[in-house]
Amino acid sequence: MAAHAEATFWYVMPSLPMFLLIPALLRNGAGFWIALPAGCALTIALYSLMAWIGPRFGLPL
Repeated sequence: MAAHAEATFWYVMPSLPMFLLIPALLRNGAGFWIALPAGCALTIALYSLMAWIGPRFGLPL
């Protein structure tokens, strides 16, 4: 259970900025169909970065 909880933490972290980016874009005039793919692209990029950097710091992802 401890390993599951720790892995969940490290996989949630890259998705959190999406919840800041999408509202910021919407408030600044971007349409929904621009904000949504931008948030998804950010999340994909951060997940990829986490998968690449994580093992180098001993995170078993």
